[in-house]
Amino acid sequence: MKNLHFIGFLLLGLAFLLYYMLPEFSFVKLFEPISLMGILAGIGIGLIIGGIVGYVSKGSALKEEQKRKELQQLRREKEDLEKQAAELARQQTIQNTSNENPQNY
Repeated sequence: MKNLHFIGFLLLGLAFLLYYMLPEFSFVKLFEPISLMGILAGIGIGLIIGGIVGYVSKGSALKEEQKRKELQQLRREKEDLEKQAAELARQQTIQNTSNENPQNY
């Protein structure tokens, strides 16, 4: 993302530089200077906006993934606690039945 911002600002700066050098600027007649400036400025602004949108979407995706992992961890802990509670209840019922019915020797 930082590279996109850097390249975007670089192209935007180059477009502004070409704008201020317009009378002296001569390029191969493939592009007119005003067209080249527009293209560079458009690419620069597009990269800057794309980098910002990518950064925001990546941050929200990471937050969602973290919430999902925490929810799975809580579910596992809940299942473990339910197993422990069931085991304790089973042990208590075994103790209660053994206390109520003493064995005769």
